[in-house]
Amino acid sequence: MGTISAIPAFEDNYIWAWRRGDEALIVDPGEAAPVLRWLQAQNLQLRHILLTHHHPDHIGGVAELVRHTGARVHGHGADRHRLPPLDEAVHEGDRLRLLGGEFGVLATPGHTLGHICYHGEGLLFCGDTLFSAGCGRMFEGQPAQYLASLQKLAALPDSLAVCCAHEYTLGNLAFAAQLSPQDQALAGELARVRTLRAEGLASLPSQLGWERRYNPFLRCEDADLAATLGCAGAEPAQVFAAMRKAKDGFRLS
Repeated sequence: MGTISAIPAFEDNYIWAWRRGDEALIVDPGEAAPVLRWLQAQNLQLRHILLTHHHPDHIGGVAELVRHTGARVHGHGADRHRLPPLDEAVHEGDRLRLLGGEFGVLATPGHTLGHICYHGEGLLFCGDTLFSAGCGRMFEGQPAQYLASLQKLAALPDSLAVCCAHEYTLGNLAFAAQLSPQDQALAGELARVRTLRAEGLASLPSQLGWERRYNPFLRCEDADLAATLGCAGAEPAQVFAAMRKAKDGFRLS
């Protein structure tokens, strides 16, 4: 079995690292310096870099890391014109055998059209498609398309550790609690994460089963959520669109 670690970067990014023996792979290195420090401290050799999408805070450190380590870069073939040079272009349904483990590739358009996620070894590397208790902004996709991507992830095993790319759980849970003010279990999770963050601790990874319970973007068929958003009786994609718009304007107090 491998070991998962979160390497903090920028203000709220996590660069995920999975190690087995003295080798490692990383996901979405927006900057190189924290990864190089971590590799040196752990005495590890970086072998692979997995990319979920093209945004600069996810790919900015790739070139420097390749220069220092010779790591192989994997990313979506359909988006290669917006990614650093790829050693392996991957697509929906591909299986990657890396460091003795195996990871499947899922196309998850919505946040960007070329976004992909990787799952395997008990882990889900979901970039900015799925956040803990939330989802990414819809920069390029359409509501029905993004919702289908989230439903694809939600169909994976509940036990998967959700390794998303940003520490957004507190704000996402506060938004979810605003939508479901009578949900005492949700209020308890908000209090738990508030305490974690006050102590400087990470809220991630979460688990997919937890997300299915508390993430409102995975519950767009919930009639109460639809009513709260002013779209009672609407199709789930319309509920998703309304929820995403409301979240775009939400600010954590």
